[in-house]
Amino acid sequence: MQSLLSNPSLMDCRRLFLRNYEVWINIGVHDFEKKGEQRVVINVDLYVPLADSTPQHDRLDEVLDYDFIRRSIAERVSQGHIHLQETLADDVLRAMLAHPKVRAARVATEKPDVYPDCDAVGCEVFGMKEFGLKEAV
Repeated sequence: MQSLLSNPSLMDCRRLFLRNYEVWINIGVHDFEKKGEQRVVINVDLYVPLADSTPQHDRLDEVLDYDFIRRSIAERVSQGHIHLQETLADDVLRAMLAHPKVRAARVATEKPDVYPDCDAVGCEVFGMKEFGLKEAV
């Protein structure tokens, strides 16, 4: 996985990540998919300016807490059936960009149990705030 830290707008950032977070959710457009949960693997990269993520006193309140990522995903998943992975990825991305310390984020979702002849099917989305803004765009 290639880092986006080479992007000039992210050169002063630290990349935080949640890797291979496995959730069981009700997702899909087909009738058989609506009858039960499927395994979905979620990966998130957050780009946080070093000024907002370099602790001076080795305290959690000085950085972005990883629990924020997991909690945001859990909140979205708990809202009920999702038809498309694209919807899930977009919703998680929006939640990540709403955090005031996050400048940019990448969210990838994959369904590893769809086809027997491949590892997974999925989608990925990337978003970045306008430089200097604190609200998601």
